[in-house]
Amino acid sequence: MSDIHDLHPQKPDAQEKSPSKNGGAANESDRADVLKAKLQALLSEHRDLDDVIAQLTGASASDQLRMQRLKKRKLALKDEIARLHALVLPDIIA
Repeated sequence: MSDIHDLHPQKPDAQEKSPSKNGGAANESDRADVLKAKLQALLSEHRDLDDVIAQLTGASASDQLRMQRLKKRKLALKDEIARLHALVLPDIIA
């Protein structure tokens, strides 16, 4: 990942928020697949940010601002990953 233009977290898809209208198992399975795919994409972006931040470590002062923004984006991704992970694998109290 060479450049990141959007440093703000993405708004959740309407598909993630809206409950399934039919209530069928197929819709739940499709929803879980969509959430898992989004989770994988976010994990990949999070790893990419790790690489970019590592390259910028010890860089000039002008790159420090960029690194700070990347770290902020990385934290936002971590929060979104945790939220999606909870949706895909909810806690079950035994």
